[in-house]
Amino acid sequence: MTRHTLRKSDSGKSVRVGITHGDFNSISYEVILKTLADSRINELCTPVIYGSSKIASYHKKTIKVPDYMINVVKRTDQLHTRKPNIINVLNEEARIELGKSTPQAGTFAFAALERAIEDLREQRIDVLVTGPINKKNIQSKDFRFPGHTEYLANSFDSKEYLMLMVCNQFKIGTVTGHIPLSEVPKAISTGLILSKLRILNQSLIRDFGIRKPKIAVLGLNPHAGDSELLGKEETDVLIPAIRKAEQEGILAIGPFASDGFFGSAQYNHYDAILAMYHDQGLIPFKALAFESGVNYTAGLPVIRTSPAHGTAYDIAGKDLASEESFREALYLAIDIFNKRTEYDEVNSNPLQFGLAPETTVDEDLPDTPDEPEH
Repeated sequence: MTRHTLRKSDSGKSVRVGITHGDFNSISYEVILKTLADSRINELCTPVIYGSSKIASYHKKTIKVPDYMINVVKRTDQLHTRKPNIINVLNEEARIELGKSTPQAGTFAFAALERAIEDLREQRIDVLVTGPINKKNIQSKDFRFPGHTEYLANSFDSKEYLMLMVCNQFKIGTVTGHIPLSEVPKAISTGLILSKLRILNQSLIRDFGIRKPKIAVLGLNPHAGDSELLGKEETDVLIPAIRKAEQEGILAIGPFASDGFFGSAQYNHYDAILAMYHDQGLIPFKALAFESGVNYTAGLPVIRTSPAHGTAYDIAGKDLASEESFREALYLAIDIFNKRTEYDEVNSNPLQFGLAPETTVDEDLPDTPDEPEH
């Protein structure tokens, strides 16, 4: 993925990118260290790793990266703006067992996430890029979530959010996330689909700079129900949601049969796609962009991205991991920060940006659309 308009913020300040180290027995440190080895990164942002300087040093010795300096700091007001930085989140010694899931790795992963979120909430960092975690070993009394997405939404009191996978070829969000396939039909509703369409449409406008997004909606059943022969959800649930979205000015089209949609590369004609469930969206996404894809959590008041891959224990410590996805996650976070800043500045004072002074607002506006069903 190379189509980013990367630059420093308009204020001239370097974007402060928080990076959580994820599971230290995985490839997380490898992809982080390989990404930050490129000194040009320091011209785009100020990286700060939430993790362990000792663990970082250990991983540096196991992979082939230039011997560059990482500045160890205790707080974000000590950051070096021309070098990568690291904050030690725990004082205890770590036992590194590459390729294994251990309780201590989960403890360290959560400590990094907790500290980074605190700094993000207090605006001591501008964006967050999360390293891959093991969803099982991170579970604790303070983390009882299927993954990063749900934990972040809870941390920022966001009830409406969207997991949005981003690559050069397309962007795809899912109506339902980490739930069993058997629960998907009863989980989706007209209101939920409409809510996700609203989030997706607004994110495309504010975060990606697309003025009038065109969104494709995938059907739930094979062949999108085939005129109710293979299911009625398209008629009863999906089409009403699409119609309501259209009434709100959202350009949503569908439902499309998933196999034909991807097989004929129809995704090239849309700015984004809304899938009904996890694998419906992520299988084609990872088939096309496994090494370069990025996971973005749309709908949050903060910016968080992550590489699309997982812990990859099987290649941990073998110097085989590609840093491309992590690098793109970092680039995308910076790009969205700049796009969102620009959008908010323009819309905070529209008169300043070319609206004629004599322009009046029509007070005879339509009623506010109904809230989505829950």
